[in-house]
Amino acid sequence: MNLINLENVAKAYGPKPLLDAVSLGLDEGDRVGVVGRNGGGKSTLVSVLARETEPDDGRVTHARGLRLGYLTQRDAFPESATVRSVVLGDRAEHEWAGDVRARDILGGLLADLDLDAPLAGMSGGERRRVALARLLVPESDLLLLDEPTNHLDIEAIDWLARHLKGRKVALLVVTHDRWFLDEVTDRTWEVVDGRVERYEGGYSAYVLAKAERSRIAAATEAKRQNLLRKELAWLRRGPQARTSKPKFRVDAAQALIADEPPARDSVELTRFATARLGKTVYDIEDVDVRLGDRDLFRRMTWRLGPGDRVGLVGVNGSGKSTLLRLLDGSVRPVSGTVVQGKTVQLAHLSQNLEELDPARRVLESVEEIRRRITVGKREWTASQLLERLGFAGDRQWTPVGDLSGGERRRLQLLRLLMAEPNVLLLDEPTNDLDIETLTEVEDLLDGWPGTLVVVSHDRYFLERITDHVVALLGDGRVSLLPGGVDEYLERRAAGTAPKPGAVRDEPAPPPPKPKAGGQDWKARKELDRLERRLEKLAGQQATLHEQLAAHATDYAKLQELDARLKEVQAEAAEVEEEWLMLAEDLG
Repeated sequence: MNLINLENVAKAYGPKPLLDAVSLGLDEGDRVGVVGRNGGGKSTLVSVLARETEPDDGRVTHARGLRLGYLTQRDAFPESATVRSVVLGDRAEHEWAGDVRARDILGGLLADLDLDAPLAGMSGGERRRVALARLLVPESDLLLLDEPTNHLDIEAIDWLARHLKGRKVALLVVTHDRWFLDEVTDRTWEVVDGRVERYEGGYSAYVLAKAERSRIAAATEAKRQNLLRKELAWLRRGPQARTSKPKFRVDAAQALIADEPPARDSVELTRFATARLGKTVYDIEDVDVRLGDRDLFRRMTWRLGPGDRVGLVGVNGSGKSTLLRLLDGSVRPVSGTVVQGKTVQLAHLSQNLEELDPARRVLESVEEIRRRITVGKREWTASQLLERLGFAGDRQWTPVGDLSGGERRRLQLLRLLMAEPNVLLLDEPTNDLDIETLTEVEDLLDGWPGTLVVVSHDRYFLERITDHVVALLGDGRVSLLPGGVDEYLERRAAGTAPKPGAVRDEPAPPPPKPKAGGQDWKARKELDRLERRLEKLAGQQATLHEQLAAHATDYAKLQELDARLKEVQAEAAEVEEEWLMLAEDLG
């Protein structure tokens, strides 16, 4: 059954058309992800589909009686609204309490919110969850979601993906979250130059198909350019040669990735980082941090070494941004010590955009930091890097005051990189960035030699540029997660991690009694040693996996590498068990 149909739809703001003679349809059961550059027309397409925006030309047809749910990027509520009035309206409690879907949505999105709490003064993440709950509680035939993961933490994004996968409803979603796209969609539309290019499969399949299309287009253009010369050469060889022209076929996936090197050479980058940083980067010992009347960290011990690439996860309010501010010195501990290496040159990309001179041009704003830098083994000019991050041609001469939020974020990140720091703290760096820009940022960071700490709700980005994950689980400490984001979600689902409010609501526990002969101090040192060993073993496993892929045709080498991998995995299991036992004793 066809739900929505567009026929030769056109829409423009200014001289450039965002949609140009677009014809497409959404059918029952469709699950479509929409991608494209910022400002390319994604939100306009969704708004036209929802009949919120009238097209300049063409026709939009809805099925009779269509139950449509439409989530916009901005969450607008009445001034006096409460969570209950927005999500449940005037439904009696016994009505919604008997609705399995309503209970699941309230439990998954709003478990930590009071239903009678006013929305005024709530955070962006809380308001987004309320808007999603309002959309998901009613029955729908089609959901149009414009950036549904904005302001959500990893746990909420995971819940939303599972909910949508289990719900029999047609879906169209615009998002920059590539993991989310792969989880909930099976078709992809790319909005580009006024057209909508269609691909089968989720984000991963779209990337492969687009790369294959680009390869074929490049080959076709090269063939066109050389056609006359080649045909003349072949004609000279006579009829027999013309009848035996070579034919070939390409296995798309293998052809595209066969010669692609690993994303980064971790060993080489660590060597560079050690040369730039020495052995000490940050040593945090028995640190307590209090924010107002809340103890965020208690007796926290954590170490960052040269070349460490760490992803930091935790629910909203668990202290992720505070931990980064502790590292940059803007937050002081109540007790304990934070030792910073003497050679550390720190850069911190915070969630708040720093004030830039609105009158300066984009290129001038970058060149005032530095005109050229070396990333990996290649030297880049400021102009070349700006082009990679979406500032092409005349856009580099745009006044900073005319930039969008996403463009300012890109500019801020590039200014930080141009200063050539050796320690980089990134707090939600993916905010407002489109997928194309995200891949360029990832590529730049792949060749960056230094210590990296990233806070991000974008699971794909986090797993792409970091080597291991640590979490703030609400117990006032930093926990190493050998299993990465999956382990974090499993711990949260199992209830082994206290909620972030638990630290605030409980009185601070008395400090543990010191063991005889300084045994407590020694035990903590041993705990730190085990954590560092686990990190090294995780790195060895990653390297062995890469080597296994590289020697896929060498059976003898595969056996050797597989045996080594099993040894490392067994040692990691033993070290983790020892760490857990020691941590329990100290707890």
